[in-house]
Amino acid sequence: MNNKLLLTHINVEGIRGFEVYRNHGGYTSVDKALKMTPEEILEEVKASGLRGRGGAGFPTGMKWSFLAKPEGVPRYLVVNADESEPGTFKDRFLMEYIPHKLIEGIIISSYCLGTNTSYIYIRGEYSWIPDILEQAIQEAKDNGFLGKNIKNTGYDLEIYVQRGAGAYVCGEETALIESLEGKRGNPRLKPPFPAVKGLYQCPTVVNNVETISSVPSIIEISGAEYAKIGVGRSTGTKLISACGNINKPGVYEIDFNLSVEEFIYSEEYCGGIPNGKKLKACIPGGSSVPIVPAKLLLKTADGETRYMNYESLSVGGFESGTMLGSGGFIVLDEDQCVVRHTMTLARFYNHESCGQCTPCREGTGWLYRILKKIEEGKGTYEDIDLLWDVQSKIEGKTICPLGDAAAWPVAAAIRHFRDEFEWHINNPECLTKNYGIANYACV
Repeated sequence: MNNKLLLTHINVEGIRGFEVYRNHGGYTSVDKALKMTPEEILEEVKASGLRGRGGAGFPTGMKWSFLAKPEGVPRYLVVNADESEPGTFKDRFLMEYIPHKLIEGIIISSYCLGTNTSYIYIRGEYSWIPDILEQAIQEAKDNGFLGKNIKNTGYDLEIYVQRGAGAYVCGEETALIESLEGKRGNPRLKPPFPAVKGLYQCPTVVNNVETISSVPSIIEISGAEYAKIGVGRSTGTKLISACGNINKPGVYEIDFNLSVEEFIYSEEYCGGIPNGKKLKACIPGGSSVPIVPAKLLLKTADGETRYMNYESLSVGGFESGTMLGSGGFIVLDEDQCVVRHTMTLARFYNHESCGQCTPCREGTGWLYRILKKIEEGKGTYEDIDLLWDVQSKIEGKTICPLGDAAAWPVAAAIRHFRDEFEWHINNPECLTKNYGIANYACV
């Protein structure tokens, strides 16, 4: 793939600092954007087809166009750096190694949206990243790109970094806003949406780190040229956090017309599966998207090649497809136990539920307890049906998508790997004997 936009200079020594970043073309998009009108920037972002890289994939330009602009009322841009989705670590990579890319994107986006104060809300576990961001902010300010009267344009902007307390639910934009205001991170009922009443009841746009970091490239090459990269409605490039049973885990910037098979097996990307093991399954978009078996990951149910983009991965719906989501690509080899992995995810979602909605608060606990019972060799066939019933009573019945995120992995695991659940029930003596020992497989 020749189209690298976010990670072009990632291996340049000292790229974290302002001078090196500037010498490699950094902040030239700000120079260009400040000579444009906010309306012109918005049109470029719309033309680019950029979709939110946090998981939902909503068109960014359209989201920005919803921002209310009442007179005398401040507006805010909030960057969602609460990257808490298991299997996803691309935003951390950007902030740690090329933080000025994010700062540059914030300046352009804030100017377009008419905001004079922007926030980066970062997850509590990223304890070392705020210092890196604050240094980059200060460097930008020292060089005239932040503060009062930026580059003599009359435009003012301040950026603040706010550390979260480590709550997954604060990845949901209204819960994030509540936390940013100093309250408990509970999602809000919508409407009103943040674009009308967000932070401090003022119009607010919330986008994740990768999304905002993509804006400088759009201004640099134009929205039309950005849209030519990729395929269909999946335009530009995408960062993928690859992990699990692969030879080369890491963060990769991909073109959307890359096949899933090439991504897993080529030396340019994941380098295949260790020790010659077979591919069993994959969770391609972070822990909340449906797991799919190998036969439906590399090709669709109709035998068509599956590609690393929003549309191709979703072919077949949840019956035979999945989602690109946040790009947390988790590969499982033939020795992995799907029931154990599903139990681990259920435990996570139960722990991270804010407790505001009864289906999520109670249902996630039930999912975990039933899965644990089956995993320990104490389950029955009725438990499989009960799992299916419980997840169906969570999906679509909560204020925020955490309930869906908890339900979808369980439903997909049963849909595609029911035989493994049944093996656990039929072989309790093996599970009782081996429970607690890593790397045993369902056979």
